[in-house]
Amino acid sequence: MASAEEWETAEEQSQRESMANRKLPSPVTAATDEAKEPALEGYASLGSCSEKNDRMMASNAKRTVKIFLTAVLLTISKAGFSIALDTRAIGTTTYMDAKATFYGGNDASGTMNGGCGYANPFTLGYGAQTSALSTPLFNRGLTCGACFELRCKISASAYAKKWCYASNPSIIVTATNLCPPGSYGGWCDPPKLHFDLAYPAFTRLANEVAGVIPIQYRRASCRKSGGMKFSMNGNPYWNLVLVHNVAGGGNVHGMQIKGSRTSFMTMRQNWGQNWESYSQLVGQAITFRVMLGNGRTATFWNVVGSGWRFGQTWQASYNF
Repeated sequence: MASAEEWETAEEQSQRESMANRKLPSPVTAATDEAKEPALEGYASLGSCSEKNDRMMASNAKRTVKIFLTAVLLTISKAGFSIALDTRAIGTTTYMDAKATFYGGNDASGTMNGGCGYANPFTLGYGAQTSALSTPLFNRGLTCGACFELRCKISASAYAKKWCYASNPSIIVTATNLCPPGSYGGWCDPPKLHFDLAYPAFTRLANEVAGVIPIQYRRASCRKSGGMKFSMNGNPYWNLVLVHNVAGGGNVHGMQIKGSRTSFMTMRQNWGQNWESYSQLVGQAITFRVMLGNGRTATFWNVVGSGWRFGQTWQASYNF
């Protein structure tokens, strides 16, 4: 695996050096430097030249952009991250057809301890506006934390009009659980695209006059209050980190971990949004590098202070 120096940007190197002189944070606080996205140089003015030269320079500009994007993908690959991005995370504006049911009881208490590892979605800020996903959407837990916009699918059927509200509002839900194959009715069996909604979310979407309804969905940007959170679990020889309160794309596809006395090490998904590393980092400040399903990457320098303990949650001062 490539060392940090081989693939960190100049800006990240500056961040790392400046962080070395700062006081380390305490739980639910974090480093203050915000990760920035690399910017492409614009080609606003090609100068006063002939039309032929204009076309040539424009072609060169496009070629430069292609080379730049190729370099970005190679950098991500060197970082140990998969470059097979989640196509459902790109943020298409096109609605797709699916079906929806509900579970968890009127108070959504039955939605806790789901397949994403969030344990209690209420204490983590996800609330009752959540959904379990069928296997194709769940994507081995890599869609956990993603946000979806749903709306009832209106048709000419008089019966369909009974479950869709006249105003046909859309709702935003967060993926927090798996609707496993073999569930009652087979609605979550592959290759079906299905949302098993927490009951309060379902009743915001449609009338409860049918157990299963046709809907339409698309990806949505997740809006969160405050920075990303990292919950430290495991033991002195094995770190299990639950990452949550993720804005933007919402779903983490790759993570790296770095102690103050180590280089970056690639973490492996354990289950849901729990990521593991067999490394001894007790007593060291910890930095995380996170890549979302849409390919965006940010580094959270020294977000966990050197005095950390297992069972603590640390919050960054920024988010995606």
